[in-house]
Amino acid sequence: MARQIRVEFEGAVYHVTARGNERRRIYRGDADRQRFLETLVEAGKEHGLGVRGYCLMPNHYHLLVETPRGNLSRAIGWLQTAYTIRFNHRYRRSGHLFQGRFKAHLVEADNYAMELLRYVHLNPVRPRNKAQVVPAERRGALNAYRWSSHGAYGGRIAVPEWLCTDWLSFFAQGRKAAQREYQRFMNEAFGKVLESPWEKLHLGLVLGGERMVERVRDILRKKPVQEEVRWEARQASVEGRRLAGRGLADEQAEKAWQIWARVKLGGEPRIDVAREYGYKDGSAVTQALKRLEAAAEAEPALARRMTRLWQAFNGRMSSVDSAEKPPLFGGANYPTRVAAARPRSILGLRADFGGWASYPSQRLSMTIWMRE
Repeated sequence: MARQIRVEFEGAVYHVTARGNERRRIYRGDADRQRFLETLVEAGKEHGLGVRGYCLMPNHYHLLVETPRGNLSRAIGWLQTAYTIRFNHRYRRSGHLFQGRFKAHLVEADNYAMELLRYVHLNPVRPRNKAQVVPAERRGALNAYRWSSHGAYGGRIAVPEWLCTDWLSFFAQGRKAAQREYQRFMNEAFGKVLESPWEKLHLGLVLGGERMVERVRDILRKKPVQEEVRWEARQASVEGRRLAGRGLADEQAEKAWQIWARVKLGGEPRIDVAREYGYKDGSAVTQALKRLEAAAEAEPALARRMTRLWQAFNGRMSSVDSAEKPPLFGGANYPTRVAAARPRSILGLRADFGGWASYPSQRLSMTIWMRE
């Protein structure tokens, strides 16, 4: 698989995450977690990495970082290599510790800092099924969790000198008032289903507005041709998917089915669809989708309708060929691989398109693999 596109510039802010190889643990105890943080501090000193937030989970980590030098790949590469060497030495092991390259999303902090802090800090208590509510009884567990920056933002512990909590200014003026507002903002999450910030991601890379997207395009135009081709190919894929989803939505009489086609098939951000249908935010769209899919679980006729829509969508996507027929709904939520049947030509280079669908939720996520 081709490498993820990296867009780097001075002052860029990112959400970075990486999992253990084969989803195995990357920390075997608190001593390892402390060693990881110490290594992160070294990365900051060595490469100028600014840490805005973090959360360490058993088999992965989340970081919110700023790169004054525009050197994300070098900084995070150094962090993971150094920590792997120390981990392997401690446990007399060899080989990879992390699963492939780290993932990084470019973030527009002015608009998404608050939402991202909550997303990252809730990791220890949020259900694996993101469609479920965050349990109210887990509030105490969150406040007791040591291995994130939540305590520092909430004023429960002293802020380490290497952690920058300037993002508190997005909550209120004055540190004490900002900490209280931050804590209130976190408490609001319990007992609710939270919309993922990644629903608003542009082209799998940028969490920001059109100005940020355009800046990325300008940067990629100045990079080697291959990077721009990969970016343009991804744009073409996303736009084609949205057009196909909207076309099917226009053929549906009921609002719920229109929304389902645009979000689940077309991959449109829920917040954008919500505004068009008069909802306050994306969470209302999430609830509408849950109700429709629950009904499809119970009623075979609705399940067949979803399957027919999926098949129609697959037929409209000129860049995707289904290698398998999707199974009918009912019973367990089992995945179906949708593989590319033949390579396509984009901007003079060959690319394979693929995706996956998950039933009964019928999710389709299309990825582009460029032959490098």
